Amino acid sequence: MRLLLSCGEASGDLYAGALTRELCAIDPELAIGGLAGPQFEAAGGRLIDDYRDIAVTGLTEAIAKVPRSYAALRRLVNAARVDRPHALIVIDAPDFNFRLAPRIKRLGVPVVYYISPQIWAWRPARLQTIRSFADRVLVIFPFEEAIYREGGVPVEFVGHPLIDLLAPSAMREPFLTKLGLRAACPTVAVLPGSRPNEVMRILPDLVAAADLIRAAVPGVQFVVARAPHLDDRLFAAASNASVPVVVVEGETNSVLAASDVVLTASGTATVQTALHDKPMVIVYRLSPMTYRLGRRLVTVGAIGMVNLIAGEKIVPELVQGSFTPEAVAREAISMLTDPGRAARIRERLGCVRARLGGPGASRRAAEAILRLVRERAK
Repeated sequence: MRLLLSCGEASGDLYAGALTRELCAIDPELAIGGLAGPQFEAAGGRLIDDYRDIAVTGLTEAIAKVPRSYAALRRLVNAARVDRPHALIVIDAPDFNFRLAPRIKRLGVPVVYYISPQIWAWRPARLQTIRSFADRVLVIFPFEEAIYREGGVPVEFVGHPLIDLLAPSAMREPFLTKLGLRAACPTVAVLPGSRPNEVMRILPDLVAAADLIRAAVPGVQFVVARAPHLDDRLFAAASNASVPVVVVEGETNSVLAASDVVLTASGTATVQTALHDKPMVIVYRLSPMTYRLGRRLVTVGAIGMVNLIAGEKIVPELVQGSFTPEAVAREAISMLTDPGRAARIRERLGCVRARLGGPGASRRAAEAILRLVRERAK
C-alpha cells in the first residue's frame, strides 16, 4: 500500500509522525511519503519535500514563500502521478493543502483531511471547498463532527493526538537541576512559537515581560521551549536577557511539566499546555496588514484554542496591540501569586481536557484511513 501525506508546520509534522508509526504498525509493508519534517521521517516516512522551507504565518508573509510553495506542490503532484498512491492524507495547512488536494483528487486518489482547518473560527465558506475534494474528514474536536456532518461531508471524530504525546523526558526536579535551576523556585515556561516569523515577533516582548515578573516575584526562573531547527539568531533576546533565561530545544513536554505558569504563542501549544494542567497567558502578533485583513474574516471572539474549546475565556489572550511586556507580566504575576486564580484556571482546563477524547487518537485515525482505502479498493 502506498500513501501520500502533506503537512505544513511543526505541529502537523508531530501528528504526521504519530500517525505514520500507527500506520506502519498496522501494515509493516506500507510505504508513505510526502511533505513533512523530521518527526515524520523518524517514524518511517519518506520526505519528498520539507515543510520547513515553506512554513510561515500570516497572509502577507506567505507571499514571499509562493515560489517555494509551488515547487513543493509540483513535486508532490509529480510523485502522485508516478507512484499512484492509494490515498492522500492532508494535515491542516489549508493554504497549501487546498491547492494540493484537488490536483491529487483529479488523479483518482481519495483524499483524507486529518486535523481539518478551523472553519468554525474563521472563513466558514471553506467547508464548501473541503466538501469538493475530501472523501473523509477526521476531526480532533468533538464539536467539529456536527459541523461537517451538517455540511454534507463524511466525517469521523478520532480525538486529539496530543493526549498520547505528552510524556516528559524527565520529572521537574531532575529536569530543572540539569538546567542549573532550582525545583523549589517558581518556574515560567516560555513558548514563542515554531515558525521563524512568530519567534521574531513574540519572543523579545516575552523576555521583556520576564524582567518585570522577576522584579515582582523574587527567585522566579524562566525556560524557553525552542522548536527544533530554528536559527540561533532568533533567540538572541533570551541569550542577552537581564534575568536568567534558559533555552531548551526539542523538550517542550518536559518544559511544560516543570513549569508553574506558561507564556505561550497561540496555536497547538495552548492545547499542549492545557493537557499539562498549567495556567497560561496566550499571546500573538502578526504584521499590521495581515492582522487587519485577518480580523475581518474571524467569526469567533477568541483566538486561543483552549478558550474556543471551553466556550469562554478561561485564560487571558493578549493579541497585537494588547500584547505588551507590561500586560503579560501583570497576568503572569497574578497567576504566580494568587493560588485561588491559578486553581480556578486549572479547574476549567480540566473541562477542556475532558472534551478532547481519550488516548489512541493516532491509532483511530490510522484505522480510519486504512478502512477508507480498503473500501475504495473493493
